[in-house]
Amino acid sequence: MSEELQNGLIRISDDVVATIAGLAALETPGITAMSGGISEGWAKRLSGKNAQKGVTVEVGQLEAAIDLRVIVQYGTSIHKVCLELQQNVRETVENMTGLRVVEVNVKVEGVSFKEEETEELMNRVK
Repeated sequence: MSEELQNGLIRISDDVVATIAGLAALETPGITAMSGGISEGWAKRLSGKNAQKGVTVEVGQLEAAIDLRVIVQYGTSIHKVCLELQQNVRETVENMTGLRVVEVNVKVEGVSFKEEETEELMNRVK
């Protein structure tokens, strides 16, 4: 985002918008983690850049589009959690940056189990 005022130019970097979106996502009940994926892990290692895990943004002068890759807690309604996630991220980014969020795309890449349930499941698989 860049806005020219009488005092000068204001720019908000993609990384800032990605960080805001990622933190808002993690505050959403039912979201246990963000999923970085293999390609993002390689990009971090190769570039040394600290990219926001599980978040991709496209930021224009007045608008932003956000893609999220998330892990959802087992037993929750994925559809309801994702709708709330979209709303939380949209509101937080718009309130903090002044950008209009045109879309928040969500890809659920996994389901997280409670630690006890994971151990019990692993014992059954053996």
